[in-house]
Amino acid sequence: MIRFFRFVLVILVLSVVALFAAITTMHFAIHGAEVAVPDFRGLATAEAIRKAASLDLNLTVDSRFYSADMPAGRVLTQSPASGTVVRREWHVRVTQSLGPQRMSIPNVIGQQERSATIAIRRAGLDLGNVAHMPYPNTVAGTVIAQNPAPDAEGVERPSLSLLIADSSAANTDGVLMPDLTGQTYSAASAAITRAGLRLAPAFEIPANVPPVPPTGSGQSPTIPVPAGIVMSQTPAAGKRVDANTPIQLTITR
Repeated sequence: MIRFFRFVLVILVLSVVALFAAITTMHFAIHGAEVAVPDFRGLATAEAIRKAASLDLNLTVDSRFYSADMPAGRVLTQSPASGTVVRREWHVRVTQSLGPQRMSIPNVIGQQERSATIAIRRAGLDLGNVAHMPYPNTVAGTVIAQNPAPDAEGVERPSLSLLIADSSAANTDGVLMPDLTGQTYSAASAAITRAGLRLAPAFEIPANVPPVPPTGSGQSPTIPVPAGIVMSQTPAAGKRVDANTPIQLTITR
């Protein structure tokens, strides 16, 4: 009987040791596949890609922004932030600096959409959002508003969005509300009025000035939104409206 209990005890001890070894192996297997995301900010894009690859991370450039502080071709922001522990093969997304804004914003208002698009490309800019809305007494396809405005300074993105006249929609029962967010209030309100739609009093909100992140936080300063920019609209873009529908714009002040 004593031998039997000793045998059982040995089996239990071996089982506990095996279980502990398995847990330890799993722990190292799991954590061995993890890596802390380094700080890519300020690195040249090619250097950041090489550094990510050396840690088995995938780095892609999501977007490009103008920056008065970061030289062109260097990483401006990143996600996840530096220090975040992720699995290997994780996708790290970064934005690339274009340096200070050096090009002027062309004036394409009054041009046909195709001509405006060509002018935007020739200026080295990307074509942003394009919205259509009815605009009486205007040839269909004519640019009636643009964002950023002509010769604007302090532009964040190297892109230009257009609002295009669509006279054919004026003959239907109501029109689809275009997306006016990001437009200046003067351009958006003029477009609404010229389209024969009803403009309600604007709702103003303070233009937030984002706080400067502390040094070493891994965050880049956020560019504040200037005053007089449409932040939201009611009805929302895509809703069908008519001449009796009040259209209210929420703008910064």
